[in-house]
Amino acid sequence: MNAASLHLRHHARTLLALGLLGVLLLAFLAIHPRGASAAVLTAWSNQGVALALVAIGQTLVVLTSGIDISIGAIMALSNCVASTLVQGDPTQVALGVAAVLLVGTLCGVTNGLIIVYARIQPIVATLATGTIYTGIALLVRPTPGGEVDAGLSDAMTGTLGDLVPTSLVVLGLVVLLVWEPLRRSLTGRTLFALGSAEQAAYMSGLSVDRAKIVAYATAGLFAAMGGLFLGFQTASGDAAIGLPYTLNSVAAVVLGGAALSGGAASVLGTIAGAFLLRTIGSLMFFTGVPPLAQPLFEGLVLICAVALGATRLLRIRNRLEIFR
Repeated sequence: MNAASLHLRHHARTLLALGLLGVLLLAFLAIHPRGASAAVLTAWSNQGVALALVAIGQTLVVLTSGIDISIGAIMALSNCVASTLVQGDPTQVALGVAAVLLVGTLCGVTNGLIIVYARIQPIVATLATGTIYTGIALLVRPTPGGEVDAGLSDAMTGTLGDLVPTSLVVLGLVVLLVWEPLRRSLTGRTLFALGSAEQAAYMSGLSVDRAKIVAYATAGLFAAMGGLFLGFQTASGDAAIGLPYTLNSVAAVVLGGAALSGGAASVLGTIAGAFLLRTIGSLMFFTGVPPLAQPLFEGLVLICAVALGATRLLRIRNRLEIFR
């Protein structure tokens, strides 16, 4: 088997997700009353970017063989903080954005420290911390409301040159500036290593504990970015938005080709998975599926996505098979 065939096989599920996204997007544009206009593509992009950011954060955790149940709560808390602080003059807005990102990162660091030093399973630890973060979000914003700077919101959810959605450009920049440097670093390589064989990574002298903390901290940062962007969309904050994003972030990661056993994931596949879920929702809306029935179909998609990842996991006898 030549190098091209190996490369194609390794990225088969990512390519499948991208291909399916392309087909569904064309179907969505075909049935939309306004067709493939800049406004329609911008609205579609804005709907997917918030979930894509959260899902990228979840990808980092899944690489370590964990699942972050608190990631939606971190997003909601960040969204509530944004609705309180991201307003005023340019300096206040900039400081508010920095505060939102700092809050999300600190929540992620807290998760990582608890998991590493208290030796608690990630799903249990983040279930507990997620409840705490939701409580704090309710203290910050007991009822939906608040305000986010209108000028920044319009800029982040608009278009560049009346053609390219700004949100897609922002998503691309975030991937290039945050994900790529991390992936190429020693810590990033450690994430892939410990997800497939943690004991072997530890015996090789890699800093496993530091890599886990960085993974959860960065996941918190991406969740904060997702909450901030959602604030740009709605110009308000809501402490109750977290749970759907937690579930959908896991589904997006699996749809994008990640292994729930850890050690194998693609950020491009995750982004495709996130937009797939949002496109499916839009298709249901424009094809006339009753609103009360939409959660049923979304739940079926989630079940299929998770079952897909679990089936692959059950087939693996040796975790090194993930890399074949």
